[in-house]
Amino acid sequence: MYKPNDSRYEKMIYRHCGKSGLKLPAISLGLWQNFGYGSVFETAEKMCRTAFDLGITHFDLANNYGHPFNGSAEENFGRILDNGLRAYRDELCISTKAGYEMWDGPYGDRNGSRKYLISSLDQSLKRMGLEYVDIFYHHVFDPNTPLEETALALDHIVRQGKALYVGVSNYNSAQTAEIAAIFKELRTPFIVNQPSYSMLNRWIEQDGLDSWASENGVGISVFSPLHQGLLTDRYLHGVPRDSRIGKGNTWVGGMLTDEMVQKIRALNEIAEARGQKLSQMAIAWILSNPAITTVLVGASRPEQIEDNVKAIENLTFTESEKQAIEEIISKEE
Repeated sequence: MYKPNDSRYEKMIYRHCGKSGLKLPAISLGLWQNFGYGSVFETAEKMCRTAFDLGITHFDLANNYGHPFNGSAEENFGRILDNGLRAYRDELCISTKAGYEMWDGPYGDRNGSRKYLISSLDQSLKRMGLEYVDIFYHHVFDPNTPLEETALALDHIVRQGKALYVGVSNYNSAQTAEIAAIFKELRTPFIVNQPSYSMLNRWIEQDGLDSWASENGVGISVFSPLHQGLLTDRYLHGVPRDSRIGKGNTWVGGMLTDEMVQKIRALNEIAEARGQKLSQMAIAWILSNPAITTVLVGASRPEQIEDNVKAIENLTFTESEKQAIEEIISKEE
């Protein structure tokens, strides 16, 4: 029988998600890759247990995780819960999402309709064996559905008791502000936006999403913090065959130019001087943005989670470090 580490809450940092009462760990576990169809279940289970043992209480899923068998990540997570983790349900923050293509026909394609969102969450709850999720997200903005319909569907889900809070993902600042105004009128507990963000992908700064979130009490949960592995030591000296780029399993392969290699090598030198791996510094850099609540990390083995959690041991950057990093990542290629 699984028994978690008794000291799991001693080192992890927990931050309020916006102005809500919900606290999330600075590092959360995303189950996008390596938890669905074709994954080794025992490894997936060990990663979830390792995460919880390290104080990671937030597990983030979506209806379509586990491609090409959409939903298989949620099914496997349900099995992991059944194998001992479910006993600690009240210590867990479980989130899932709906918005991208999920099932055949007009009601399961990419959209934000009431029909799709409510049906999808019912399916997700069944796959995971849950009565509710802690956070339910609309996964991607849908220009073809009235935003009021999407907001009302999410509000209805909370009132049904199937989600405690709601969020959006991949919404820019203008879209977030528009739906937030509807949620405010409905008094819906809207607490978080989940965008991509990293040293190599700073669109939320350019868009103003991070500033808007801070000013309006909405948390930000970041995905792809390591830019699909570029911000690790994997590509400092070539492309390993078993890496995402080596397998052709990522869209960032074309970014790995000679100039990019020089950039990540320069960043790695700063990380080493800080006593960190490049990946740890990249996560710490994100968490140094006061708008960020939590960073979602992915993993293919438990050791990667242990490594990433060590990022919280040094979240402070000197002015000279900030300036040097800015010069490197802002340099035109």
